[in-house]
Amino acid sequence: MAPKDHPSNLYDWRKEFKRLEGAYAPATIKAYYTDLSDFENWCVVHALQAFPATPLTTSMYLESMMPSHSVSTIQRRMYAISRSHKLLRLPDPTRDEDVHLAMRRIMRSKRCRPKQAKGLTKEYLEKFLEVQPDNPWGIRNRAIISLGYDILARRSELVALMSDDIEERRDGTLRLIIRRGKTDPFGMGRLAFTSKRTAQLVADWLEWRGAWIEPLFCGIYQGRAINRALGPDTIKLIVKNTARDCGLAKIETDAFSAHSLRVGAAQDLLRNGHDTAAIMRAGGWKSVDVMARYLEFAEHNVWA
Repeated sequence: MAPKDHPSNLYDWRKEFKRLEGAYAPATIKAYYTDLSDFENWCVVHALQAFPATPLTTSMYLESMMPSHSVSTIQRRMYAISRSHKLLRLPDPTRDEDVHLAMRRIMRSKRCRPKQAKGLTKEYLEKFLEVQPDNPWGIRNRAIISLGYDILARRSELVALMSDDIEERRDGTLRLIIRRGKTDPFGMGRLAFTSKRTAQLVADWLEWRGAWIEPLFCGIYQGRAINRALGPDTIKLIVKNTARDCGLAKIETDAFSAHSLRVGAAQDLLRNGHDTAAIMRAGGWKSVDVMARYLEFAEHNVWA
């Protein structure tokens, strides 16, 4: 923290950031807090003023991270600096040409393809479902994995689902409304549909869980369901632990993440001959370029 007489203390960015509550996702606000705390501490160590920051200070800070941080992390921290200055009604140093040039140097020095989670395709899906134990956690995890694959869900979308968001259909499948997503911050929602198998796995989970729980997927404590939604990191752990239980090599297990459900389902849709519009609709993508990154590792198998 900066000393009491430090010029940065004239501007209480933490107090101003409370204005973001309700307008941004909690995870976004938390990331802003972390990033600005890092920037503030870096300025203290280097005897520089954090608020208002000069373009030179901002450029030096961003370039100091070049050896150890990814481009996306550096960009996020630049956005946090920009946002804090706007909230404090201070000139935004990130709009200066020197900061723009610093970011170009960073991006040119760290040319690499974005990391992509290993796709949990149909081949893996069968294995992931088979190894689940015959207990409440296995019942829940089978439903989570199968549903996440069917609806191409992000982990944040899975944990945000409520019991009222699903509807049984006459053909034995489910229709869901996904109310929150990365590209849908205002919760307009998108419709998604499941297979009969997934509908049955969800029904098995709901039968064990009980009707009084509000979140679709909740925690289990001492063998009982608790009325509290899972955190996004739990989905990641479920996928990684299941990969390990399948007996996969560590290098392969490490490549899986919660995003693997979305990646694998998109790759399978491409292999099965679905066009771009259908895949974008299924996954709720707004950008063809973003969707294309999910599919690039599937393309070589399309015509096999």
